[in-house]
Amino acid sequence: MPKLAKNCIAGLALILVLVLSFPIAVLAQSEQAITGTLRVEINEERTPVAGVDISVVQGGEEVGVETTAEDGTFAVTVPGDGAYSVTLNTDSLPEGVTLQADATETLEVRVESGNNKAVIYRLVSGDQGETSAFSDQAGKVARLVSNGVRFGLIMAMCSIGLSLIFGTTQLVNFAHGELVTFGAVMALVLDNGTIPFLVAAALALALAAGFGAANDLVIWRPLRKRGTGLISMMVISIGLSILIRFVILWQVGGDRQAYSKYRIQEGIEIGPLSLTPRDLIAMAISIVVLVAVAYMINKTKFGKAMRAVADNRDLAESSGINVQQVILYVWVLGGLLAGLGGILLGLDQQVRWNMGFDLLLLIFAAVTLGGLGTAYGALVGSLVVGIFIELSTLVVAPELKSVGALMILIIILLVRPQGILGRAERVG
Repeated sequence: MPKLAKNCIAGLALILVLVLSFPIAVLAQSEQAITGTLRVEINEERTPVAGVDISVVQGGEEVGVETTAEDGTFAVTVPGDGAYSVTLNTDSLPEGVTLQADATETLEVRVESGNNKAVIYRLVSGDQGETSAFSDQAGKVARLVSNGVRFGLIMAMCSIGLSLIFGTTQLVNFAHGELVTFGAVMALVLDNGTIPFLVAAALALALAAGFGAANDLVIWRPLRKRGTGLISMMVISIGLSILIRFVILWQVGGDRQAYSKYRIQEGIEIGPLSLTPRDLIAMAISIVVLVAVAYMINKTKFGKAMRAVADNRDLAESSGINVQQVILYVWVLGGLLAGLGGILLGLDQQVRWNMGFDLLLLIFAAVTLGGLGTAYGALVGSLVVGIFIELSTLVVAPELKSVGALMILIIILLVRPQGILGRAERVG
């Protein structure tokens, strides 16, 4: 058997061992519920509304009725996924509190497997219902921008790893989404109640970094030494993506699953925004990590070596830089950032077997939009894509919001083919 084939088989076997190195049984599906919090603004303060009846119906049959607690919260347990009608009993509202003029008392929602569904009712006090349409629209825009920034920051961590790998190796890695999923799934498996979640997340990050290193050591480095073309390597990455993705599906199942400590959290009201503690923590971690990566790229010896390899590999090697070691460290960093992005995305949207694959198209759009091979371009592109796809829900259905990312990508590339921060190159 040719040496190259042996190396590829050995690499795939090692990656499978890494994926299967934990006894990942199908985790118990969390109880599903339709949740929400009723508040009304009185004297510029948002006050909880207690004692309001909320009923849930499916297929003409009543599933359950709950009354809001003292803090305005409610949770109606549902039997499984499907479409439900959620109705607020307006007769149970306190005197002087009504639904906003353009709001409806019955909402049609869909609950997905393993995922709680939050509903929002807009309540007003006195005659505010007739005059709050503009402020409500402004608040909605502010919330969408906030969601876009949060999602963009998480996506930036995933995108930067892909961009750095491309910059140093010219490899378009279609298996990068599985690095994202790997970090989230490892944190989910280790978060079994016996160790704190932060410890589980730290161990998952170490495994994600090791997984990134294994990708380079057992697959990509041998292929580079054999002079394998970039097109062939890209096709191999597609096959690797499919392999890892379905191994994860085999091990953890197809349901969404939440980390044990972060299933339901009460939102913190900041003006028109309602952010949960996990949202604030995720944004803070993302900003700190991105600043640290920027410092590393610009100020450290490794960052300078990495930029030298990206600019001219042969010249960097002739000047004494260990190119293969730099590439290995870039893969470690890429796996670490992708794993962290996966964990934070799991906090925001729960964990599922194909979460990285679903994100991959947006990652490619962000990296291409910002400028291939540039870390700052990946950051800028991710924020643009994140904010744009959220704001696009003002005019299109939420299911179509990802289409907006492709549209803005096409527009930018028609005007500036090298991306927002990319460098123009002369061809021919």
